[in-house]
Amino acid sequence: MARWLSFYAEYNFEVKYKPGRLNVVVDALSRRLDYELAHVTTVTSSMFDLIRAAYAHDDMCIALLRALGREEFKNSDKELPRRLRASLHRYTLDGELLYYSTDPEDVPRVVVPHDEDLKNRILYEVHDTPVGGHLGRENTYGSVSTMYWWPKLYKWVGTYVRTCETRQRTKSSPHAAAPLASLSVPTGCWQSISMDIVFGLSKDKAGNTGVVVFVDRLSKMAHLAAVPDTIDDEGRALLLLDRVFRQHGFPEAIVSDRDPRFTAKCWMSLFQVLGTRLDMSTADHPQTDGQTERVNRVVEDILRSVCTEAPRCWSEMPPLVEFALNNVVCSM
Repeated sequence: MARWLSFYAEYNFEVKYKPGRLNVVVDALSRRLDYELAHVTTVTSSMFDLIRAAYAHDDMCIALLRALGREEFKNSDKELPRRLRASLHRYTLDGELLYYSTDPEDVPRVVVPHDEDLKNRILYEVHDTPVGGHLGRENTYGSVSTMYWWPKLYKWVGTYVRTCETRQRTKSSPHAAAPLASLSVPTGCWQSISMDIVFGLSKDKAGNTGVVVFVDRLSKMAHLAAVPDTIDDEGRALLLLDRVFRQHGFPEAIVSDRDPRFTAKCWMSLFQVLGTRLDMSTADHPQTDGQTERVNRVVEDILRSVCTEAPRCWSEMPPLVEFALNNVVCSM
């Protein structure tokens, strides 16, 4: 909800309630012919074709398709088990694909037949690709379950993530939890952000060796940028303008550690002029900026996962890593 509020904040509009009985000309206004698109592009996926073809080899899917009236299986002798008959109302047929939803408010999800190779391919696309980011069980399950369903999906995802070779090889060990000393929760998106720089990455073709991380402390949305270790105060200020100010405006406060790059006189003077408060962590207490440290760790894990074969091309990946971070339900 906080991210939607941030999106709508870019527009000036007034919401006025109008009873449905008075809203009689909505179609005439919203369906003008001169607004009609000349070309319509349809996004297709070979995955759906594979799922349709695999239905013919799954007894449960054949019985469901027959019960729902698909002509291709009307002469099949497969009968619905009692437990499926009781939950038949949860299944629908649309465009030769089976859909499952737990209740009328639930978004229908494509039913995947019992085909181990097909299930592993779906999990590979959601977990192993650069936009998947080799994230953990909960985030992977959240991404898969928005589109697909099959029995014991959560258990399948857990087994797949636990046996992922790349994740085992690259994921860093969790640290012990520090004593809680929480910062106050911001009242709006991008009013207070945390900022840090991760250095120590292998030098790429452009000379970059680090990643600047900006995180909104309320919505947990992150912005990333690859930088060289020679970046100065002016470069960091320009990145802040491009990644944060251009999209969200200047924050009221920035939380960071006591890195010399953030305590330099010209850096402090800049924010004094802009009216932004710099909240520095106390000495030897990086837990103050723990949110960004956690994002840093996830960013490094994802980069190690997707750049094992071409480590000098890692700076091309931050946009994909940023999408992977912002696309999942945040637990940080």
